[in-house]
Amino acid sequence: MAGDRAAARLVLGTMNYGTTVDQERAFALLDRFVEVGGEWLDTASCYAFWSDPAGLGGASERVVGAWLQARPGGRARVRIATKVRYDPLVAHRWPESAEGLSASAIAAGVAGSLSRLGVDAVDLLWAHGEDRSVPLAETVTAFGDLVGRGTVRRVGAANHASWRVEQARALARDHGVAQWSAVQLRHSLAQPRPGAVLPDQGHKLLTADDLDYAHTEGLDVWAYTPLINGGYVRPDKPLPDAYAHPGTSRVLGVLDEITVETGATRNQVVLAWLLRQGIRPIVGVSSLAQLDEAVDAVDVPLEDGHMARLADAR
Repeated sequence: MAGDRAAARLVLGTMNYGTTVDQERAFALLDRFVEVGGEWLDTASCYAFWSDPAGLGGASERVVGAWLQARPGGRARVRIATKVRYDPLVAHRWPESAEGLSASAIAAGVAGSLSRLGVDAVDLLWAHGEDRSVPLAETVTAFGDLVGRGTVRRVGAANHASWRVEQARALARDHGVAQWSAVQLRHSLAQPRPGAVLPDQGHKLLTADDLDYAHTEGLDVWAYTPLINGGYVRPDKPLPDAYAHPGTSRVLGVLDEITVETGATRNQVVLAWLLRQGIRPIVGVSSLAQLDEAVDAVDVPLEDGHMARLADAR
């Protein structure tokens, strides 16, 4: 296992807690993550309504809240990121009943998240996706006001185009409120064919321009689905059809060469590749073995030559 604090560079994804990952297993994962120095927990108000028989979100936040309640001092050891936008307000009526990003929806969504988590404030609030039905200035000022009141410490944008993030940051400056300071997008070493439809609704891929923009503006970059749901290593969960193209074959070939050279697993090399670019991966593990593997990725010795070979393959 990597040493203490190593896992601080990773984010523990808690999306399936309370649904496909029961509370006992979730507690074990949270305990181990904190034990090895992990800090950031990623959840959302809508997680995971599609896996819940009730058809509503909130399960993940409730489990994280129960863990915080059961672990004295636990809140001081973690930083919590949650999201508003997609929680269904009517069971089994999504996306038409999704909460959206109006000022009232944001206020109600955050209040619900704080209640389920059992906390007074969260460390980072994400706009989970765009809501073009609401003026962007309304969304931006609502987010900024939450920071001003201390309910939220920072704000960020998930699944937003860079131009939209920049527009929001300009509006925040004009209104004198906190700006979005982080972006969260889907990213991994293997990439789908241009124009291919992903099986996951609402996912927006990180582009080279997005990364350039974020680094230039000093925004944190978080990547979700970095291991493509086990597609690099699990025969029972192959990469989606959108990834079936020659570039993927080249990438996997180089990836396997590097695993031999470094002694790391495919998953570890992918995570190390993201970390080398200043990207914080969200790891949605469901077992202690998977978590330990992800944490050890922090110490994988990816050299400049490895990065160049992977870039050429892509």
